[in-house]
Amino acid sequence: MLKLSFHGAARTVTGSNYLIQTETARVLIDCGMFQGAKTETELNYRAFPYDTRSITALVLTHAHIDHTGLVPKLVKHGYTGPIHASEGTRDLCAIMLPDSGFIQETEVKRLNERNAKRGLPEVEPIYTMDDALAAMNQFTTHRMEEWFSPAAGIRMRYWNAGHLLGSCSIEVEVEQANAKPTRILFSGDIGPDNKLLEHDPEAPTGFDFVICESTYGGRDRFEREPEKRLQLLAKEVSDAAERGGVLLIPSFAVERTQEVVTDLVTVMERGLAPKANIFIDSPLANKATAVFRKHAEDLEGGAALARAFASPYVKSTESVEDSKALNRFAGFHIVIAASGMAEAGRIRHHLRNRLWQRSTTVLLVGFQAKGSLGSLLEEGAKQVTIMGDQIRVAATIRRIEDYSGHADGPELVKWIKNRLPVGRTIFLTHGEEEAQVALAEDIRGLVADDCIVRPRLDDVYDLTGTSCALLAEETKPRIDPTSVAKLDWNNDLQSLILDIGEELKGAADAKSKAVIIRRLRRALAEENGAPANGQTTQKPAVGRQGKPSSIDE
Repeated sequence: MLKLSFHGAARTVTGSNYLIQTETARVLIDCGMFQGAKTETELNYRAFPYDTRSITALVLTHAHIDHTGLVPKLVKHGYTGPIHASEGTRDLCAIMLPDSGFIQETEVKRLNERNAKRGLPEVEPIYTMDDALAAMNQFTTHRMEEWFSPAAGIRMRYWNAGHLLGSCSIEVEVEQANAKPTRILFSGDIGPDNKLLEHDPEAPTGFDFVICESTYGGRDRFEREPEKRLQLLAKEVSDAAERGGVLLIPSFAVERTQEVVTDLVTVMERGLAPKANIFIDSPLANKATAVFRKHAEDLEGGAALARAFASPYVKSTESVEDSKALNRFAGFHIVIAASGMAEAGRIRHHLRNRLWQRSTTVLLVGFQAKGSLGSLLEEGAKQVTIMGDQIRVAATIRRIEDYSGHADGPELVKWIKNRLPVGRTIFLTHGEEEAQVALAEDIRGLVADDCIVRPRLDDVYDLTGTSCALLAEETKPRIDPTSVAKLDWNNDLQSLILDIGEELKGAADAKSKAVIIRRLRRALAEENGAPANGQTTQKPAVGRQGKPSSIDE
């Protein structure tokens, strides 16, 4: 028996979680947190789709929260086995997972304060900082290209994926009775060319199955050389300085922040952009920088990073009071804070306090999952809801794709070509629908068309036959698979609330406002099958067509 289940990152870019099953072992590859719309993020609170006590081993590709964020929950709910990782991944998880636990405790505390006022029951965090610290005791590390056996009949080794410090692709060999071992390759997240701190990805060739990420499938970012990237960043900084306000950069605390700071200092030192204070408002980013310095010899741009963080322009904040004090700064300055999709952390406070100011610039430097606050800003939202407050977006929203940690479409195709021949199936994961369809088209001809599979959430495949087979009777999706990576009812609700507010604001007088409210009540009554006063009414045209413009906290 050899089965492969896709319990995350299936037609979406978050929640990576794959399960390899044999007669004697159940090995997880990654255990990530879902991000984006509420329909997906609510999965973080629900039970795992497998018995946590039955898992033999957990093997991690890298430390990003969408690949490791539910590891403490797994341990909290009964997993007692080893957590295999590279040394870099272990060191980053040692700071990232406790930070994730702290954020959850903090945000749930605020939510419970609001719930108490609303008469709603308390909720519990997914896990706490203490849960995360306890999980770190189960980590065991391995060197790149060093074979290890996480379970009987299975051996694995890591290959540099070029995505993040310690990031890996995982080569897997599963013993088969009276046959050659089945060879599987999990890509993890593949890094792009010209990445500031990482070497180019590597891996062997000749697999039966390849599980490949597809985040930027079909997109050619026309990736610039490092010098051109600096020029582009310099222009964005200069334009933000002319607006006279703060430049807010939502950034992943680990590696992305270190890359951006290194380049910001470089353009200032060269005179390509105005000199300004660069505030790193993220205790996690500060801790991550120490980890990167520890591993500087393994990084391609380690010396440049060390020089940048010694610059007098770079300042760090630790306490909440220091973070709040940044809101009193006037004039041009730069604030970098997590999270990169603006889904949690201190960046949400800065956005709540600054988005309504025309002098503010927001520079997005990473992938924005559908339904996240960052994606709504990127798509041109005019109003957003942050921590219960409705905020008008007057700030200038800009984006630079050059700092992405992911290979783009042509680079993914090149990576797949370098893995050939693939004997049986290429599974495309960690990508949204459009990107996966595009990548599937781009690799058509490298393998047979029926050997390219885009699994859905919670799909289970039998890998023992001559070709993989979907086990429909074992596939039990926790949510409608077609709803992943899409804006959901909660986004629609928040958009409707904003639209109603706009309609009421534009009404001529109190009588007109009353008419709008009366029509809304009639529409709701009709929807429930009880027309108000037996009258036939039209639903009011208060909702804009198209994409919703806000998300709920």
